[in-house]
Formats: sequence, C-alpha cells, structure tokens
Amino acid sequence: MDTALTRLVGVRHPIVQTGMGWVAGPRLVSATANAGGLGILASATMTTDRLREAIREVTSRTTAPFGVNLRADASDAGDRARILIQEGVRVASFALAPSPELIGTLKDAGVVVIPTVGARRHAEKVAAWGADAVIVQGGEGGGHTGEVATTVLLPQVVDAVRIPVVAAGGFFDGRGLVAALAYGAAGVAMGTRFLLTSDSTVPDAVKARYLTASVRDVTVTRAVDGLPHRMLRTDLVDSLENSGRARTLLRAMGHAARFRKLSGIGWPTMLRDGLALKHGKNLSWSQLLLAANTPMLLRASMVDGRTDLGVMASGQVAGVIDDLPSCAELIDRIMKEAEETRERLTAP
Repeated sequence: MDTALTRLVGVRHPIVQTGMGWVAGPRLVSATANAGGLGILASATMTTDRLREAIREVTSRTTAPFGVNLRADASDAGDRARILIQEGVRVASFALAPSPELIGTLKDAGVVVIPTVGARRHAEKVAAWGADAVIVQGGEGGGHTGEVATTVLLPQVVDAVRIPVVAAGGFFDGRGLVAALAYGAAGVAMGTRFLLTSDSTVPDAVKARYLTASVRDVTVTRAVDGLPHRMLRTDLVDSLENSGRARTLLRAMGHAARFRKLSGIGWPTMLRDGLALKHGKNLSWSQLLLAANTPMLLRASMVDGRTDLGVMASGQVAGVIDDLPSCAELIDRIMKEAEETRERLTAP
C-alpha cells in the first residue's frame, strides 16, 4: 500500500510500532521492520552507550528502515541525536516537540523527524518548525494521553497541516487502517497491539493480564505521576490513588534514586531534565517528583513481570485483543483486512 508515509520513510506498509519504554527494544523493532512496518526503538530509559548498542543490534537483525524515539526535553538530546546520525538511523520520533534547532540538525543529516502530538496547535507548531510528518494520538491511546478522541482530533490535524499525518490511539486491525486513511491519514501507529505480539519481550504473565482485560479495565489516572496516564486498572493503581500525599512523595523519591542508578544519569542531569519537564508541562514540584514513579513502575511490570508491583500502560484496544501473533503475522493480517475492507466498500 503506497501512502505519503511509506514514501517518506521507505517502508512497505503504512504501519508504525510506537516507541514504548521498556517494551520497544531491538527484537520488537527489527521484527516490525522485517515485516514491512516502521519499528521505533524506545531510548528514554537507555544510557547513550546502550542506545548505540541497541541501534547496532537492530541493524544486525534487519536492513529495513527503523526509527528511534528521543526525549526532546532531555539535557543530552543533542548527544543522542548525533548517535542517530552517526549510526544511520532513518527516523527520529519524539513524544514532546523538539526544538527547531534539533529538527534542523537531524534533517540536515537526512534523518526524518516525526514528533507525536495530542493537540492541533502542537501539530501546527512542529510543522512550522520543519517536522517531516506527525503522529497524532487521540485519547484512546495508552500512556500519557489527552481527552480528545482520535476520530475528532485526527481530522482537525489533517485539515491544519500539509505534512503526512499518522493516526494513533484505538487502532489494531485493517478496518481501523482504512478508517484512518479515509480521514486523510497516511498510516496508523500502534503501541498496545505490538506489545501483545510473540516478538514482544514483555513477560508472559504481563501479556496474560492484558489479554484478559475488558475495555472497562483500562482507565486513566493521575496517581502515578500527576498527569493523565492510561493503563490497566489493578490493585496497585487503586492503592496509588488512595495513598496520602506524604507516602506517595516518599515512594517517588525512592523510585527516582533507583532510576538514576539504573540509567547512569547523575543527579544534576536529572534535576536539569526535571526542571525542563516542569516548565514544559507546567508541573508543580509535587507532580515533578511523582514523575519519577513512571520509569520504575513500568519496568517492574514490562521487564520484571511483577504485575503486583508495576503499572501497565495500555490503550483501550487491550479490551478487544485476544491473541499474540508475530509482527509478521499481525502486519500481514492487517493489510489483508484493509484490502478486503476497501473491496467491500467499493463493491457494487
């Protein structure tokens, strides 16, 4: 299927696997790339040395294009961008808007820049700064999310910008791909659907929790880091929501210390990054400290398999997913469903 996205990044199918922290590692990214989609490596939880190693591991597994997701507000964003350039990565994606200077540096080196946004005005801003395309995530999407549904947000953005728009939030099959294309999107991006594949390294016990979840089991809470965060509702989430402020902040301090040790990030760097995040999202100091919860609570489930100690970011589509195909099987199925859907719609 030929779209503005496939032409821009050089993939066979207009399907993007998003850069999920602790989930989108070399195995999942390369499996997606080999299946013809655009795999995005999640780098926010990696040291710069590990990032370079992970990129090289992906390139050892595939010759197809892939991308790396970066934190635009990180103090070492420039260093990470240089690693992408040096290693020949095709795409740089961002969860927050990168600066015009960072966009320019990447584009001058031939890297395609694709930020993820959750509002029309943010899409307009990054398009004006030179972004090559934009991923638009509606409120159905997992992780940090907004309140506007994809079916409302997507056409707004398509009408507002003149760069390819990729739809995210609520997609899992070929019917959704056709619907997104009908709205004017150039493809779809999926997180939860790729998390629930046999190529995902997420522990089986965690995948089992997702597969048994209903649509009503996916909730939005501010208890983890002070921002709206879509995830599976569990006893831990209930506990976090019912914890007092002092207990919550004490726990967050402990998580911050563990993440600093694991990531190799020094306290001065964490403080600089935190101040940038505080300013960019207008967070209070309490919310900023709570943000330290997220990486370690996600790691507990996505890496260690502790569904009792970790949180499980999730799109609402978890409630309608009931299998674990390989990335190749998933993408092949989506493309066949999309073609069948288009034929059905155009049949006399």
